Amino acid sequence: EAILSRAARLMAEAGHSGFTETSIEVLGSEATYGPGAAPGAARSREVVLKIGARHPEEAALGILAREIVPAATAMAQGLTGLHAGRPGVQPVLRVVSCLVPAAMVPASVTLDGRTDTVPGPDPVQPGAADPPPTLREETGSTAFEGVPTTSVPLIALAVGRSGDKGNSANIGIMARRPEALPWIRAALTPDAVTAFFRHTGVTRVERFELPGLSALNFVLHDCLDGGGIASLRIDAQGKAFAQMLMDLPVPVPAMLAAGMAAEGDPT
Repeated sequence: EAILSRAARLMAEAGHSGFTETSIEVLGSEATYGPGAAPGAARSREVVLKIGARHPEEAALGILAREIVPAATAMAQGLTGLHAGRPGVQPVLRVVSCLVPAAMVPASVTLDGRTDTVPGPDPVQPGAADPPPTLREETGSTAFEGVPTTSVPLIALAVGRSGDKGNSANIGIMARRPEALPWIRAALTPDAVTAFFRHTGVTRVERFELPGLSALNFVLHDCLDGGGIASLRIDAQGKAFAQMLMDLPVPVPAMLAAGMAAEGDPT
């Protein structure tokens, strides 16, 4: 904060406006987990500080780059780095995806000096064809009244993978055993996942069934601060989202938890 404050003062003296956006992340203290951080995170012994800033003028960010350098030689004892010297200023590019009718993009193939046009699809007339199938969204959850349960982290019951599509993230969760899926479904409602990731700015969560795979697919909207290089976050593409979700507690029957532990599944 002191570095950003000093840089902002020097920028103002040079006639520049203030930062458009700043980001401070302490990696190793579970800062990316928000409210889901482990209680012992405050006792972290080793952390990495990441500072990011956004400004419409390259010269203004150049002042910040110069001010960060002394942190490696004249600040707290035990500090090391900066890797690769003074950080550079990089442009921010936002990806805006959209659908373009195939008829507007004629295709051709040129071979040995001859160019042939590739015929495109015929325009679909209203009512001439059935609409394409869509994924079915599952919004309900299963209640298990009167069943004694114990709480285990999701990682004991499932594996996961996540990634980005623009400013939205996708999390796929697959149960390690089919009988665990109803309990995972009951705990991982769209509202529960939204609450777990509320610190990311997510606006809504959609949940879809993946029949035959004992799996669920979640789409988190507006959770990546723009996504890709448009974001100042360390995890701009949501690659760690699935791993974070693995900490979510899931109530399951004690016998199911004991059986999976006995088979060597993570607990």
